[in-house]
Amino acid sequence: MEPMRGWQRRFFTFWTAQAFSLFGSQLAQFALVWWLTERTGSATVLATATLVAMLPGIVLGPLAGVFVDRWNRQWVIVVADAVGAIVAAVLALLFALGMIEVWHIFVAMGVRSLAGAFHFPAVQSSTSLMVPEDQLQRVAGLNQLLQGIMQIASPPLGALLITFLPFEGIMGIDVVTALIAVGLVFTIAIPQPARTATAAAATPSFWHELLAGLRYLWQWPGLRWVLLISALLNFVLTPAFSLLPILVTQHFGGDALQLAWLNTGLGVGVVAGSALLSVWGGFKRRIHTSLVGLAGLSLGALLIGVAPAHLFWVALAGIVIFGLTNPLANGPFFAILQTVVAPELQGRIFTVIGSFAAGMAPLGLLIAGPVADRLGVQLWYIVGGVACLLMAGLMAVTPAILQLEDRRADPLETTASAID
Repeated sequence: MEPMRGWQRRFFTFWTAQAFSLFGSQLAQFALVWWLTERTGSATVLATATLVAMLPGIVLGPLAGVFVDRWNRQWVIVVADAVGAIVAAVLALLFALGMIEVWHIFVAMGVRSLAGAFHFPAVQSSTSLMVPEDQLQRVAGLNQLLQGIMQIASPPLGALLITFLPFEGIMGIDVVTALIAVGLVFTIAIPQPARTATAAAATPSFWHELLAGLRYLWQWPGLRWVLLISALLNFVLTPAFSLLPILVTQHFGGDALQLAWLNTGLGVGVVAGSALLSVWGGFKRRIHTSLVGLAGLSLGALLIGVAPAHLFWVALAGIVIFGLTNPLANGPFFAILQTVVAPELQGRIFTVIGSFAAGMAPLGLLIAGPVADRLGVQLWYIVGGVACLLMAGLMAVTPAILQLEDRRADPLETTASAID
C-alpha cells in the first residue's frame, strides 16, 4: 500500500460525518423511547423495543459483513445513512398527521438497526484503510470519545428539545444530520480493499465468502479468543448496567436524580478515558493497554457491587472508573483487528464478532433479572467485576492473545480453502 498522505483531512471529514449521523440518531432514539414510555407506560413495550433494535444486527450482522466486503464501502455508508433519513422522515410525517402507532416505532427501530448492521462494519473497515497503522489506537480512542460525549449530551438535550419541539421536529433534526453526513462522505474518497487475483477470478458465491470469513476467524486462535472474551464480557456487563435503576431504588433507596448522577458519571468517565487514549496513544503493545483497561473495568464493577447503601459515592466512583477504563479495554482491540485482519475480510470479521458478542446480551438479561430478584442486584456487579479480572488474567498468560498483533494472516490461507 502506498504511504498515506494527507490522511488527517480525509479521515476527520469522515469522522465529522459519523458524528453528525450519530448525534441525530441518538436524539431520535431518545425521543422515540420517551414517546413509547408516555404512550404506553409499559416495561414490556420498552423491552420489546430494545429487542427489536438488537435482533437485526445480531441475526443478520454476519450476512451484512459479506456484502460490506463485496460492495463499495463508501456507498454502503451513504445508503445506510440515507435509509436512516428516510425512516426519520416517514416518522415525522406520521407524527405530524397524528397517525403514529406503537408498531410504527417498532418497524422504524428494526429498519434502523438493519441499516446499522451495514453501517458499523463499513465504517470500521474503512477506517483501517484511511489511517496509518501507528495512529489506529489514537483514532480508536477518538471514536470512544465521540460515543462518550453523545452519551452525556444526548439525553438532556433530547429532554430539552422535547419540551420545545413536537416529535416531528426532532425527527426532522435526524433527517438533517443524516443528510449532512451523506454530503460529507461524498466529498472524500474512501479507499477500497484490493481483492486478490484468485478471489477476483474465482468469483465466489455469497455463502462461500461467508464461510471464508468464518474459517479465517476460527483458524486463527487469537481471533477465537477475542470472540469468546467479547461474548463473555457482554454476557455479564450488559445486564449489570441495565439494572442501574433497580440498584438505585432498591439498594440505595434513591430516585431519578441519583440515577442521573450514575449515568452522567459513566459518560464523564468514558470521555476522560477516550481523551486519554487519544492523546497518549496507549502502550506500544496495544494488548497491554487492553489488559490495564480490563483490570480497571473489574475495579469499577466491584466498587459498585460492594458499595454500602449509605455510601452512594462509592458506587459513583466505581462507575466513573468503569467509564474511564472502558475505552482503554475496547479501543486497542479495534485497533489490533484493523491492523492484523486482511482489509478485504474486515467487514465479515467485525460483524461476526459483533453479532456473536451482542447475541450474548439478551441471554444475560434473561438470567440477570431472576438472579438479582432472588440474591440482590449487587451480586451481578460483583460477578461482572470478577469476570473482568479473570479475563485479564487469562489474556496475560495466553500466548495466542498476547501475540495477536504480531502477525497478519494471509486471506488466501482460508479463502482459497473455502472456495475450492
